[in-house]
Amino acid sequence: MAVVLLLYLVAEIAAVWAVSSVVGLFGTLGLLVVGALLGSWLARREGVRALRSLMTAAQAGRGVQNEVTDGMLIAFGGVLIMVPGFVSDVAGLVLLVAPTRKLVRRAWLRRAERRMAAGGAKRVIVVDSEVVPDDPRHPVIESQ
Repeated sequence: MAVVLLLYLVAEIAAVWAVSSVVGLFGTLGLLVVGALLGSWLARREGVRALRSLMTAAQAGRGVQNEVTDGMLIAFGGVLIMVPGFVSDVAGLVLLVAPTRKLVRRAWLRRAERRMAAGGAKRVIVVDSEVVPDDPRHPVIESQ
């Protein structure tokens, strides 16, 4: 994890350095501020859309996993936009724009399903208010 953080910091510094060598210090600061303002507006707009979509799906009785996942990705994208730097701004915009967010959501849900299938969570069945293990090799421990 420390290596990833170090690589991220190096990429951010290199990006800021490259942009500032082209547009200057004040141009770089202006781009960072405009990116944060534009990103916060986009995050707010997409967040409201995701909330409306969640409410519509819940009222229709459909599953809401896509809407909840979109909301989490939008929130994370908004946080990335607020972090100073161009790399984080690009990553945040990727999560805030609907078509790319849809691709990220699919990949994320696919990965979560694989992890669950590999034993990340145990299923249980409720029969007449009694919890019965789905797999008899893994008994359910009930708290008293």
